[in-house]
Amino acid sequence: MSVEKALAERVILITGASRGIGRAVAIASAEAGATVVLLGREEATLGATYDAIVATGGAMPAIITLDLSVAHPELCQSVAEQIQATFGRLDGLVHNAADLGDITPMEMYDPDTFDRVMSINLRAPFVLTQVLLPLLKASPDASVIMTGSSVGRKARAFWGAYALSKFGIEGLTQLFADELKNTSNVRVNCVNPGATRTSMRASAYPGENPESVKTPESITHHYVHLLSEAARGITGQSIDLTAKS
Repeated sequence: MSVEKALAERVILITGASRGIGRAVAIASAEAGATVVLLGREEATLGATYDAIVATGGAMPAIITLDLSVAHPELCQSVAEQIQATFGRLDGLVHNAADLGDITPMEMYDPDTFDRVMSINLRAPFVLTQVLLPLLKASPDASVIMTGSSVGRKARAFWGAYALSKFGIEGLTQLFADELKNTSNVRVNCVNPGATRTSMRASAYPGENPESVKTPESITHHYVHLLSEAARGITGQSIDLTAKS
């Protein structure tokens, strides 16, 4: 199967699709033949990704707006209902949306910021995956990709709620993967993109030369592979792209 058509006839939902890695993965998935569902907080920024996909000849995407900081089960269920009504199944789910929070000592960490970061980075992937599982199970080969971080494997001072949420994502990946591996066609993996040229990276490292880190576009082929039939059987893995391109 050629890379260009690796995701033909697949329906893939990507959170945080308006910018950075999420936008790049959405465009790459569409180029590989998928119909993508763009999920984000603001319709205007999602519209720019939509336009980029249409301009390259990709299938017309769907847009769903949702603030993941308040992604209650009822709101997530409405997402599932929209996908069910339009497509009847879901072949891929990429949890890319994240909130950096504050880079500050835990001693000084604001509890409200803590709650927001944990809601977006950990609770939302849990709830969305849970409510979308029936649609994923309706696919003959479904792939879920969580987004990890090196600070979610070994804690680093001052990374606060972001680091804790990524530790949780590693565990969430393993739990879903282990529970689903013998009962469904759904595989679940975690990708640590490593240092990538995004606005979040710029916020965390304001003095860094952005040219010194890889672009989101340079790593999208790893996501396309994991979303494709070629990765069937790969589940429960924590995949590190720190040194890859």
